[in-house]
Amino acid sequence: MLIRSLAIVAVVLTAFLGLFPEVALAQTPDPLEAAAAAQVSADTAFMLLCSALVLLMTPGLAFFYGGFVRSFNSLNTLMMSFVLMLVVGVTWILWGYSLSFAPGNSFIGGLQWMFLNGVGLETTGYLEGFPPEEVVSYAPTIPHQAFMIYQAMFAIITPALISGALVERIKFKVYFWFILIWSIVVYCPMDHMVWAKGGLIGLYGGFGALDFAGGTVVHITSGFSALVAALMLGSRKKYPNHLTSPHNVPFIMLGAGLLWFGWFGFNAGSALASGGLATSAFVATNCGAAGAGLMWLILEWVLVGKPTAVGLATGAVAGLVGITPGAGFVTPVAALLIGAITAVCCFYAIRIKNKLQIDDALDTFPVHGVGGTVGALLTGIFATKSINPYGADGLLYGNPAQLLKQIGGVAIAYVLAGVGTFIILKILQAIFGSLRVSEEAEIQGVDPSEHAEIGYGEWGMPEMSGSSTVNPLH
Repeated sequence: MLIRSLAIVAVVLTAFLGLFPEVALAQTPDPLEAAAAAQVSADTAFMLLCSALVLLMTPGLAFFYGGFVRSFNSLNTLMMSFVLMLVVGVTWILWGYSLSFAPGNSFIGGLQWMFLNGVGLETTGYLEGFPPEEVVSYAPTIPHQAFMIYQAMFAIITPALISGALVERIKFKVYFWFILIWSIVVYCPMDHMVWAKGGLIGLYGGFGALDFAGGTVVHITSGFSALVAALMLGSRKKYPNHLTSPHNVPFIMLGAGLLWFGWFGFNAGSALASGGLATSAFVATNCGAAGAGLMWLILEWVLVGKPTAVGLATGAVAGLVGITPGAGFVTPVAALLIGAITAVCCFYAIRIKNKLQIDDALDTFPVHGVGGTVGALLTGIFATKSINPYGADGLLYGNPAQLLKQIGGVAIAYVLAGVGTFIILKILQAIFGSLRVSEEAEIQGVDPSEHAEIGYGEWGMPEMSGSSTVNPLH
């Protein structure tokens, strides 16, 4: 009886599905489509997480820099990083993303994606009205807006790095306009030349220099711009004979830890998908930081006599800078070597800068400029297609031409950053008269003069709050 009932049910279902075949299809989804949808979901979640990690690096940088300066300059230093989250957070949406990644020429993108026109939730950068060959796909398994917002986080932190050379003496309004213009004149063209399709330098139609996560785009441009800006701005009044020690070393350690943590999103996320390449970049990132931090401690132990917390933090950051261009192209052992070599170069670069009495206050050029340069060149030596088949082999793997390409990319970054920074500051100097705060404000601390606040203790401000408390700084 049971067998007969089951047979009747089977006959009825077969007849029903025969009349409505679309029901049968709905019950049996295409496994390839399901796998593709799952991949999109996984990659999108991964990239959104990486975007948040990279954004965290900017507050991390703020604390890292903020710990080095005098206490009455700490808020100003923090502000010079945090303000980028606002300025570029807006300009990237309005025009920055389009100038960086929209189809244009070899040097700069077009205006098709201004105000995020055509930048939607589809998984390709589709330009409405353009023929199929003009379709731009940078990350085919994530929404276009996910790629856009990930790249925004790079655009935010890069100008903030420059502030380390200018702290304790630049007017905040000058800095505000400088970073706004710099992000357009220097960052967007460099971003386009290295990472955009059709750019002059990179793998998408350029001459093939390797930069996985920003050695040239981020660190060399910001580092050399910092050096040029520091020279144009001039030294602090107390430099070099009457400088004070860092006011808050725990801030420095906290900032370095946040940078290290966020750097996993910076480098692993540059794979633009979860998977093996992201894993390789993640591992290389940790190797570069650890190798450099350890080498820095050894150098201090041997040459100075004692390892320092500031040295540990600085060494780790230098290693993170050094491994950035090669994170997705080199083996873990090569990453350790890149970190160690970068640490040595940055360590001595700081000493040379001090002997030359260049007041790059927080060593932005010795760490980011030199570190980015060393990392870019070492990528041309250690890169291997066994890690990333879409990259290139370096010198050690039988391709000496790759090192020459790396040198070309580095040279272009130096020229663009140096010339762009010089012109911008000259224009601002003509507009504002002086780039610096007054001598009195510099000696007392720029927090009260630039922001009417101080970071520690109580300070009443009658003109703002109605309080009768007297400003103890005057």
